[in-house]
Amino acid sequence: MTETVHYRYATVQGQRLFYREAGPADAPVVVLLHGFPTSSFMFRNLIPQLDGYRVIAPDHLGFGFSDAPAVQEFDYTFDALAELTAGLLEQLNVHRYAVYAQDYGAPIAWRLALRDPDAISAVISQNGNAYDEGFVADGWQGIWAYQREQTPQNEAALRQVLTLDAVRWQYVTGVADESVVSPDTWRHDYAHLSRPGNAEVQLKLFLDYANNPPMYPAFHEWLRSRQVPVLAVWGKYDPFFGPDGARAFERDTANAEVHLFEGGHFLLESAGDEVAALIRKFLSRHAPAA
Repeated sequence: MTETVHYRYATVQGQRLFYREAGPADAPVVVLLHGFPTSSFMFRNLIPQLDGYRVIAPDHLGFGFSDAPAVQEFDYTFDALAELTAGLLEQLNVHRYAVYAQDYGAPIAWRLALRDPDAISAVISQNGNAYDEGFVADGWQGIWAYQREQTPQNEAALRQVLTLDAVRWQYVTGVADESVVSPDTWRHDYAHLSRPGNAEVQLKLFLDYANNPPMYPAFHEWLRSRQVPVLAVWGKYDPFFGPDGARAFERDTANAEVHLFEGGHFLLESAGDEVAALIRKFLSRHAPAA
């Protein structure tokens, strides 16, 4: 039976966060954490396929239907986004869960794991990086240049990432048949990116991303010490995070399962049913539904 999806809001630390929720309140929990430049909208087709679970998919602050205060009013860092996510889960009485991490969702999930080492029962990484070798250098040159030096030239180059053409490029790059990717996806994301002041929010997070790789060793130790089950499902033609980042999970947990797809950054758009089937099988072993 497909569970009804509810569209809700909660106020956490003074910020109004939007989240999608489905499934019985007493079922095992799966938390879905989206990446850039999207929102929980990326999980619209996955959530109904995870029946038997309580599924929670928030929009990070500055994304989707969550509040997007100006950078002068809120210090956008991945630490701050992780704290807001932890606060939301606390409000929802969620203390143990499997986490799906994609792109920006990954450094948020890794912080949640280190913040409360007993909270996460299993990790699903869909192009959610945790290793230096996962970075595709060509896709990161502009961000790395901006992190080194915030010149007008570097900023102008990075602002091009926020255009409609660039957002579309993220969705279709690496996909064999572009016609399977709905234009709703990139137009939905671009509409939110285009809100006044949101470009500055994204620039702040591009800058703060430099603080994510130094955290990786602590996350690796968490994996090694607890042997947390990991399902890595990656589009192998992602222009930002390559398949070496998926394979690297096998170094740190004997319970890693890696699947590489003919796809790109937003794998759910081109291989959603196949990924959902793998997730259900993985969860049935490591977080079985009631």
